[in-house]
Amino acid sequence: MRIALCQTSSTDDPAANLESVRAGVAEAAARGAGLVVFPEAAMVRFGVPLAPLAQPLDGPWAEGLRAIAAEAGVTVVAGMFTPASEGRVSNVLLATGGGVEAAYRKIHVYDAFGHRESDSVEPGAQPVVIEVDGVRIGLATCYDVRFPELFRHLARHGAVATVLCASWGTGEGKLDQWRLLTRARALDSTSWILACDQADPETVGETVTGNAPRGIGHSAVIDPTGRVVHELGAAPETLVVDIDPATVTGVREAIPVLANARL
Repeated sequence: MRIALCQTSSTDDPAANLESVRAGVAEAAARGAGLVVFPEAAMVRFGVPLAPLAQPLDGPWAEGLRAIAAEAGVTVVAGMFTPASEGRVSNVLLATGGGVEAAYRKIHVYDAFGHRESDSVEPGAQPVVIEVDGVRIGLATCYDVRFPELFRHLARHGAVATVLCASWGTGEGKLDQWRLLTRARALDSTSWILACDQADPETVGETVTGNAPRGIGHSAVIDPTGRVVHELGAAPETLVVDIDPATVTGVREAIPVLANARL
């Protein structure tokens, strides 16, 4: 299974970001990818008021994403924001194309390191597993990576890989934590982890202020034993990697943590 992680740097303009997605999908499809992943907040970056920019799942941004996926003949996963109750938004991963249509609303909102995502984002409640070319794949978003129960739940519901879309906050030790947590979740769930982060906006000449999570790059593919197959740097780039979902069976036989768990 050939997958692409498109490590982009979102702006505050949804239309411009959709064109960035279009270019990323075209490149990934030309390189043979069937699943193309973009970061959390691909529609619009954090650090701006989200409610005025949120759009429904049948709005122009989502419909544009569907058209891009259909034209390229691939499945696309990308982060967007939809309207929610009390003036907040839902932080959504939209998965579309190739017979897939699903929306995952981020369960664990980022109330940490001085940032309160819950002030503007309503948490979701339902884990989501999609099927791409016969392969079951879980969906997770950024802060979710600190909660192993979600990844184990996805694995127990058939996922052999989990797409993790992020806009990871910068700060001391945060890159080390990103690397440690993504590898740990691979081992916890004995699954592939396909971790796609926003690029570091400073690599595209932007001066970042405030504590909104904007991304640090270092998107990575981790195999079910916790081995990093490939990791990008901080700047925008597209990673295309072949993964073998069948390897999960052997790893789960050798490391049967899902079967042996007693809690």
